[in-house]
Amino acid sequence: MKSLKLFIAALALVFAVQVSAATEDPVKPSAQLRAELVNLIGPECPFELEKGECTAEVLFTVNSSGEVIIISILSENPKAEKHIKNKINYKKVSHRPSKPGEIYLLPVRVVQS
Repeated sequence: MKSLKLFIAALALVFAVQVSAATEDPVKPSAQLRAELVNLIGPECPFELEKGECTAEVLFTVNSSGEVIIISILSENPKAEKHIKNKINYKKVSHRPSKPGEIYLLPVRVVQS
């Protein structure tokens, strides 16, 4: 019974740390970082868009090695999510975050050419 209480207490502590880390508000990336990411995504759209365009919100961070780490992508088009993730996840950028674990929010609009 003592070990069960200890396990539940440890689980509660881990959950509290996770929630506090996830509540940090994302910031807008600098113009230079945004330009690098747009360049990595590129102008081509390899899939059909129903309305001629779609939008996505990309939540990401940059690690100490300068690699973009995707946290989540929210879009109504799953193909756009996959395309954006394949183009920028774990790609190197010149940006160095001002503080470790800084989370960025990048709105993206994909347009059919």
